[in-house]
Amino acid sequence: MQANKKNKKKIVKKKSIKKQPKKNVTKVKVKVTKIKYGRILLVLIIIFLIIYLLTHLIQFPIKNIFIYDNEILSDYEIIKMAGIENYPSLFFETSSSIEKKLEKNIYIKNCEIKKKKFKEIHIYIEENYPLYYDATKGYTVFENKETLNEELVVPILINYVPDTINDILIKKLSSIDKEVLMRISEIKYDPNNVDDERFILTMTDGNYVDITLEYFDKINSYINIYLDIIEKYGNKTGILYLDSGEYFKIIE
Repeated sequence: MQANKKNKKKIVKKKSIKKQPKKNVTKVKVKVTKIKYGRILLVLIIIFLIIYLLTHLIQFPIKNIFIYDNEILSDYEIIKMAGIENYPSLFFETSSSIEKKLEKNIYIKNCEIKKKKFKEIHIYIEENYPLYYDATKGYTVFENKETLNEELVVPILINYVPDTINDILIKKLSSIDKEVLMRISEIKYDPNNVDDERFILTMTDGNYVDITLEYFDKINSYINIYLDIIEKYGNKTGILYLDSGEYFKIIE
């Protein structure tokens, strides 16, 4: 029995092995990038040139300063007030900052700054002219109604003028020629029953002018009228009534 058992063949079941599908293998090609040193160098040079030009431009100093329409203040006074007496770069000072500096001065009503050609600065001045010294209040009145506690070389208002009439007087004086204004020595408010805007002007040549605010612009003709007076009356002085057809009355 035992022999028969030994002679029996061992039957072994083989396991079936499934074949695995072949995987697709993608071949990756590695590209070797060459560093283009020439292009990098060119870019660096361009960047350097831009930085150099900007720096040079920013530090480029003012070459020329032009000032227009100033009579009271000298060129040097304006340049010094603007803070550009050392001719700095145009980029260190803005136009608005220079304008603010200048407009702080009482003699400047308005100003405009223009920069040109990266080397020129043009300053346009509108001066604030002093009109008269108010003897009753102790200050000089300017075109924009600002006041200065100094007696300047201007006509002297010798008496009180109501505020409403004084505002008109300032406007009228601002509109007359400066050469004519400087020929007025004194201003006297002299109202009467007919006109409460009447003034008597004492001229530096010794004559007087009777005038109202309504006809105040006629004073611009004074120089020509005065030459006619000299031709007709010689050195005699008198009163010129500009409200009455330029009638001249000699003072005996």
